[in-house]
Amino acid sequence: MTTHRALGVQTWLSAILGLATLLPAIASARPNIVLAIADDWGWPHASAYGDTGVETPSFDRLAREGVLLEHAYISSPSCTPSRGAIITGQQFFRLGPAGNLWSVWPSGLPEYPRLLTGEGYFVGSYRKGWGPGIHPGTTVTPAGRRYASVEEFFEARPDGTPFCLWFGASDPHRPYEPGSGRESGIAPEDVHLFEHYPDVKTVRSDVADYYFEVQRFDRDVGDLLELLETMGELDNTLVVMTGDHGMPFPRGKGNLYDSGARVPMAIMWKASIPGGRVLTDFVSTTDLAPTFLTAAGLRVPGVMTGRSLLPILTSADAGRVSSERDHVIFGRERHVIAQEAPDLGGYPSRGIRTDEFLYIRNYEPERWPAGTPDHERAQVPNAWLADCDNGPTKWFLWQNRDNPRFRRFYDLAFAKRPAEELYDLSKDPGQVVNVAGEPEYLQTRKELAVRLAEALIELGDPRIQGRGSMFDVQPYLGGSPRFPTE
Repeated sequence: MTTHRALGVQTWLSAILGLATLLPAIASARPNIVLAIADDWGWPHASAYGDTGVETPSFDRLAREGVLLEHAYISSPSCTPSRGAIITGQQFFRLGPAGNLWSVWPSGLPEYPRLLTGEGYFVGSYRKGWGPGIHPGTTVTPAGRRYASVEEFFEARPDGTPFCLWFGASDPHRPYEPGSGRESGIAPEDVHLFEHYPDVKTVRSDVADYYFEVQRFDRDVGDLLELLETMGELDNTLVVMTGDHGMPFPRGKGNLYDSGARVPMAIMWKASIPGGRVLTDFVSTTDLAPTFLTAAGLRVPGVMTGRSLLPILTSADAGRVSSERDHVIFGRERHVIAQEAPDLGGYPSRGIRTDEFLYIRNYEPERWPAGTPDHERAQVPNAWLADCDNGPTKWFLWQNRDNPRFRRFYDLAFAKRPAEELYDLSKDPGQVVNVAGEPEYLQTRKELAVRLAEALIELGDPRIQGRGSMFDVQPYLGGSPRFPTE
């Protein structure tokens, strides 16, 4: 139904973008772009990954007809910095104040929605875009002008114009309706439990309620795919479906373990990407902006730290396509104000994930990773453990913190952590046994520490440059998180 402006001659693309090897796979018309992003949806909670407790037919379709990414990671496991990293194609710590939750958007950075708008794309967003935070430098949200509905977006789109839609959701963010999972037909006994959770009815029911909202997001994306198909646009639309970080549970969201930093990701572009493949290359959500710009035939700004995924997506290979994609970097600064008064800082950490190991450097180990457990010393009354979203699982761990049966799970979620953490994934895929202090891992720990530090230096991370306190002093613009008192 819609025509698109041609990319131009192949020699121009080869000279400017260095994509000569990709040209046979790239369609002659600029693709439409859809980013379907859930709020707090983490890996491996999709049936395409083998999770039998949840049904995600829309995600599974994208994985089946496109590419399933096994090792997709965010830049930071917190909404504002994670989404900012996606929009700018840069690691979160390069975004100034926006490296924190509930912050101010820094004007002047290249943003893929704005760049696409300048080249003739019709750009917009639906529901949750960038944030939470404020963007005083512009009246247009960083994710693109917000529309009240998908229908309104397409009605406003000029005929024959390629579009870029940020399709955001508030699912599966808390709070949940208790029992909604079971009532919808989800069996709590079938849900996937990370090793750091106790296998009890309360936790299983809580995860089932989370699954209910994952499935609701999946249905919303399915409706969008059906609409695009009806419009005749689906084949030449680059669709990415993912989450902004892990589930809003203890040791999940706000943490650098796979439960917080790893996300589902499936990408489909029928016109150019061979489908039916599973890739094990490590990818970052910072790679999405360069991917979108490259697919549209635009130059990727040099300040973007992400790398276009098109070389691995358009390859006919499966498994590990690029030997260079053997690791990924991520980190966190302040989520909410959760430390003991008067400390306004966060829990600054950086991590590197490889096939074999996860290494984490905690820069302020004297602070609490999920906020102080002492409500009398909390920044806000009744806001202790405030870096972890309130919910039945958190409340269960708190109530049973002195029970010998559950103390280990409480400590994994809320106790203080050492300056260095190292997890041997061949022996400990659940990432619950820190071997950083074991003599046989000394060389591995040193090598990963150096590898991480070198990457952070090259990326200009203020924390490793000794300027990390700038994140701690930024205003926190959100409300006061509260812990249930009964």
